[in-house]
Amino acid sequence: KFHSRTPGRRAEEISEMRGDEARVLLGFPPYSRPTPSQVKAAYKRMVWESHPDCFPIHEKCHAECKFKLISEAYTCLQSGAREGSAAGINTRVVRTGVSRARGGRRNHALVGVPFLFIILGTVALGGFNAARAYRKQEEANPSHNPFLP
Repeated sequence: KFHSRTPGRRAEEISEMRGDEARVLLGFPPYSRPTPSQVKAAYKRMVWESHPDCFPIHEKCHAECKFKLISEAYTCLQSGAREGSAAGINTRVVRTGVSRARGGRRNHALVGVPFLFIILGTVALGGFNAARAYRKQEEANPSHNPFLP
């Protein structure tokens, strides 16, 4: 149904949603030309039918996936209506099989990078300040013991 640009990727599939696929998802015939008001009405109806909060917990993941597809279809048709023709418009869609709220793939490394810089900076500056304080203390109170530095 969707034309994948990156074959072999199952966890995250980058696809293009064509206008006819978007119309079918919103309940229109594939080659029809719905008006923006018809698209909006169909979107609202489909959202009420497939909103994840209306489903039990064990069906929520599937409902979230369907809800995201409906939202992408609406965006595709709305952008096509603005540009004059919804037939030739392709919208880039990123779909994942598992929602991020349910343990899907995340970028923890990118989130942790700023904290890593903060920690390394704190340790480096703390070490610098400790060495400076030690030298200052040593100058103020020189040791007469030959075995101590």
